[in-house]
Order: sequence, then structure tokens, then C-alpha cells
Amino acid sequence: MFPNHRPRRLRRTPALRRLVSETEVRPRQLVLPMFVKEGATEPTAIASMPGVVQHTRDTLRKAAVEAVQAGVGGIMLFGIPLARDAVGSGGVDPDGVLNVALRDLRAELGDDTVLMSDLCLDEFTDHGHCGVLDDNGNVDNDATLAVYADMALAQAEAGAHYLGPSGMMDGQVGVIREALDSAGHGDTGVLAYSVKYASAFFGPFRDAVESQLTGDRMTYQQDPANVREALRETALDLNEGADLVMVKPALAYLDVIRAVRDMSDVPVAAYQVSGEYAMVEAAAANGWLDRRRTALESLLAIRRAGADVILTYWATEAAGWLDRG
Repeated sequence: MFPNHRPRRLRRTPALRRLVSETEVRPRQLVLPMFVKEGATEPTAIASMPGVVQHTRDTLRKAAVEAVQAGVGGIMLFGIPLARDAVGSGGVDPDGVLNVALRDLRAELGDDTVLMSDLCLDEFTDHGHCGVLDDNGNVDNDATLAVYADMALAQAEAGAHYLGPSGMMDGQVGVIREALDSAGHGDTGVLAYSVKYASAFFGPFRDAVESQLTGDRMTYQQDPANVREALRETALDLNEGADLVMVKPALAYLDVIRAVRDMSDVPVAAYQVSGEYAMVEAAAANGWLDRRRTALESLLAIRRAGADVILTYWATEAAGWLDRG
């Protein structure tokens, strides 16, 4: 009579597989990262991220509307300025590219989506680091926090629902939360980049934002070898008032996503970063992988690891592949 147990019986038909499926991905769980370039008159393709562009203000609005109509749950916005300086003043300027674009999208979409903004200086500094530098060329943590507080107010006033501090400065969530509350922005939330590794998978993103970085960010982003450090960072952000916490990158850190999910009492996001996207696109372009199946499988893996929310460059397209719900 061997075998007595036949698990294949639960996989016989599509209906059976749907009935017992343990994990699902829905469009509402996806967030689309978008790039807007100051002064652009036409969208510019990003060579290392096929299908992704630096938007103009007009094409940004159109693409954002398309994403929302497809059922995508949120948008994360990054700005690319024409001019940069040592202190990233364009990030604080109400008329800077990111804050102008936030106002555009909030006016266009209202509360029909969750509008998120990247709160970091790296796109706005002429040295490409995520903070201001001291006299020795090192990132000055506490001086940077003061700028982050000003950025938070500028982005909240421009209409962002949630702010995404991604610079990995110690104490950033608490300083931002205090600044928001003191200025009457108590409803503006914080999506904390609690676990952001010093990863090689960020390469294409730096093309997308025209990064000026030379060197690396290993003194403030986390060591890819460490999990306990990630949990400590998450605990600190939770204590400082984070509304959501995030792990970045995603696929190479599924174990970290699970560990963060197990200890967090707020929703957990994961960022499927540019390098993860680009390597699938490259393999698919060469005929080595089925693009749609691989993209969806990767999203499913991130959800299975414990992510409630996924930032992915496939968000709009994936929403068309998935059932809404």
C-alpha cells in the first residue's frame, strides 16, 4: 500500500491548488517606486533598469494615475535635481523637484493611494552621501538629523502621507516623528528603512538618481553578514515611533524579513531593489527566464518570508497579472 500519504492529491487541479494555497500577492500590497527629474521635457529611459524611466512632471502624473487604476497600493517618490550642493539644500526647498512633484501627485490623486516620499539627502548632495559631512569628510550623524527634520516638514507640507527615511542615521525616526508632531503633522506616518544593507544590489538605482557617490556607505548602512544588528535597528525604530519598518534589499535577505516579521508589531515592508529587478530583466531579455513567472515568483517569495508590503518596479505590471482583492 506504500505510499500511504499522497500530497500530490492536493496539487491535481488548478482549483485544488488555489484552495490550499498558503501565500498570495495582491496589487494592494505593492508600492511603485518612481523617479522624477527636474526640468525634464521627455521621460528618459534608465539603461540598467529596462522599462523604468526618469519622469517629467506630466508623465509622472499619468503613470501614477495608471498605477492607482491598476490597483497598486502606494507610490514611493524619488527626485533628481538639476543642481546639488554639499548640504543637499534641494531636498528641503519647497520648490525643489521632489516637493513640487509631491504636490502634483497629491493634487492629482488625493487619498486614492498612499503617497510616500524618500527622505534622504543622497540625491541632493554633490558628494552623494546620505548626510552632511564634517571637516574630516565623514557623515555627521547629528547634523544630518537636523536636516532630516526640515526635510520631513517640507515633504509633509507638500502632501506626502508617509515619509521614508532611508539614510540609516542613528535616531532618525525619533527626530522626524518629533518634528512632525511639533508642527501639527501628527497624521503623517513614518515608513522606517530599519534594515538597509550596504548592498551591491543598489547599483542600477544609482544610475536612476544620477548619484554623485564615490566610495561606499559602509559606515552607516548595515553589514550584509549581520542579522542581530538588523533586529536591534528595528527595535530602536519601533521604540522611536515607526509606523512601518522595512528591509532592503529583499530577495537576498528573506531570512531577515522573516526575523523582522517575527519581532515586529507593525507592518513590515520589503524593497525589491533595482539590482533584483535588473537581473531578472536581463535574464529574460536573453531568453534564460520566463519574465512574468520569475517576477511573480520573486514577489511571492518576499510575501512568504513575511512582508506585508513590497516596493517593486513591477508594481503596475504585476497588478495586471494578479487578481485584485
